[in-house]
Amino acid sequence: MQSDIDHSDDNGAKQATESSQLATAFSAPNRLARRSFLRKLGVGAALLAPGAALLGNASKAFAANGGQKLTRGDVAILQLLAAAELIEADLWQQYNELGGVDAPTTGYTAGLQILDGDQVQYISDNTDDENSHAAFLNAYLKSKGEQQVDLSRFKNLAPSQVSFVPQTGRLTNLKQLTVDTSWWTRYRSPTNPDFGATFPNAVPSLNTGQHTAIPRNNAELDDPNNPSDHVKAIAFTAGFHFGFIEQGGTSLYATLAQKVTSLEVLRILLSIGGSEIMHFQTWQDKAGNATPLTDFDPINNSTVTFDDLTTGQPETLQANLIMPEPCEFISPNLPACAIIRPSGPGQLDARGGVQTPRCGLMPERGVFAKTSVEKEQLQRRNCGKVPPLAPMRMISGNKIAPNQ
Repeated sequence: MQSDIDHSDDNGAKQATESSQLATAFSAPNRLARRSFLRKLGVGAALLAPGAALLGNASKAFAANGGQKLTRGDVAILQLLAAAELIEADLWQQYNELGGVDAPTTGYTAGLQILDGDQVQYISDNTDDENSHAAFLNAYLKSKGEQQVDLSRFKNLAPSQVSFVPQTGRLTNLKQLTVDTSWWTRYRSPTNPDFGATFPNAVPSLNTGQHTAIPRNNAELDDPNNPSDHVKAIAFTAGFHFGFIEQGGTSLYATLAQKVTSLEVLRILLSIGGSEIMHFQTWQDKAGNATPLTDFDPINNSTVTFDDLTTGQPETLQANLIMPEPCEFISPNLPACAIIRPSGPGQLDARGGVQTPRCGLMPERGVFAKTSVEKEQLQRRNCGKVPPLAPMRMISGNKIAPNQ
């Protein structure tokens, strides 16, 4: 099968071997959940690296750092994460163009600032962070003599038609999103998806139909002093999508960190993963400030309803309960513990993340969920060995064309 990534040299056989080893390195999931979260806070996770070296013979347990060549599995994991960061950077760049600190003041930016007065600064900062993650991972791969990831040939989606937005091709489509908001209730619940728990959506209407999270044209920029409910609904959709994106990133790093062999690669995953957690915590704190409204979008033929989550809600919806509720962890025989969840096998592992519709194993929600993925473009011509970056086909509304 042809890889989804452009490489500077021909290492097809090596890629196939890497893919096979990566797939077998992960256990087949018994259940494909909707999303996963990192299991440790950033600082605590970073401390695991030196601790791990003390457990037994570190030279046997982990590959040496520094000049030693990376294992094929570690390379595949780093390439997958580089692709994820490139896709994240693509969607955040679109948010930054329309809602960041350098964006013109519009009804859309006013709607974003209903969620938080500093929202435009946070958007720009998150964009910078994702760009730095992608650049670092690719540079690290190059420093180890490995192939970098280049998705530029897949940038074939039309951007927003707003006049000040660069009319360049994009990887992701933010104009036709279906956003799973069950991550909101998951953190407010005393149950754990690792033990089979499921969670309702905080905004059920976002999980049906298609919704835009950015203005599609100048008419949707609106009056910054009096934004319409329609434009506020676009901004509020973005607010919940922000949290959804970043919880996907935290889960991906947590899951893959359990599979690396190099202490240096472990340090990279824990450190970048900690940054993703900080992003998620920020956006979770803001989304619940959406004001109540119902809006019909004639372009997508969809309706969205936002309720007031700040007052009169049960704990599973209450906006200011942004700290994780203690829940079962490791064993139901142990005390409940406040954690990032899920983190167990089968929630988001390599095989669960990469399988495709034609193979019959595509999860209902991928890492970033069904954000207007064109299903026909997800169909693969071959269900054999899956390249290590195939799961990125499922991320954040990406309409990447099938292999040529």
